[in-house]
Amino acid sequence: MALSASIFSNFQRIKVRTYFLLRRPNTLFVGQAIIDLPQVASTNAHAAALLSKSKPAAGTVVSTFCQTDGRGQIGSKWESEPHKNISLSLVLYPEFLATKNQFQLNIFASLAVLDFVKKHLPDAPASIKWPNDIYVGDYKIAGILLQNALFNTQIRSTVVGIGININQTVFVSNPPNPTSLRLEAGHDFDLPELVPSLCEFLESRYLQLKAGKIVPLQQEYIRHLLRFGQPAKYRRANGEPFEGTIIGIDEIGRLKMDIGGEVEVFDLKEIRFQV
Repeated sequence: MALSASIFSNFQRIKVRTYFLLRRPNTLFVGQAIIDLPQVASTNAHAAALLSKSKPAAGTVVSTFCQTDGRGQIGSKWESEPHKNISLSLVLYPEFLATKNQFQLNIFASLAVLDFVKKHLPDAPASIKWPNDIYVGDYKIAGILLQNALFNTQIRSTVVGIGININQTVFVSNPPNPTSLRLEAGHDFDLPELVPSLCEFLESRYLQLKAGKIVPLQQEYIRHLLRFGQPAKYRRANGEPFEGTIIGIDEIGRLKMDIGGEVEVFDLKEIRFQV
């Protein structure tokens, strides 16, 4: 049994690597260099290690279908069943952005992953749960983790980590509200086929950002925020419940809410969505 599993695993790796050699994304730079790993603890950690020793080409992607220790925001874990989901990290050098504008990276990445989800679930109510989770209805389908290296007032480099639930149907770590393309569409997806598509969406949105089109990007981001303009129930970090309405984000990306006619802003982990 173990031998058969090993042979199957090796076959899958050869198939994936052959696919990447034959099918590059239709991009200028994102995904033109793909580091395909059969298994890794964290694609973000691997990309960060590369950056600490060298300067990979802009657009380099570290990808695996077997991530064993993925991370989310502020130390939370990201569950991914082996050979069921997309886990990748994108290396960029957004030196055109000042450190005060680094939330713009969340905007481009969130919109790119949203584009990807909407392509494969065209009729689904997909949205962005602030700051950068992707939801279908009230269920989380993807997460993004950005790690920026800063130098003085500029962003020297960034690693954009992306996890998307594709074919997984059972989530054993008891996350509150997961879903996947498979659960939503009712059929399996070809993982290697999806990676180039994601790279294309990432490059398109990044080039918009680099061209200075932050105003339309921000407007689109706000328009697609989960529960935008809708009164809903939330909790503060101390557990106190309240009802408020999301009305946008401020200049550094904090969430703006109307609470009883007063505007309040919330930073990461200062607010909990009730689902």
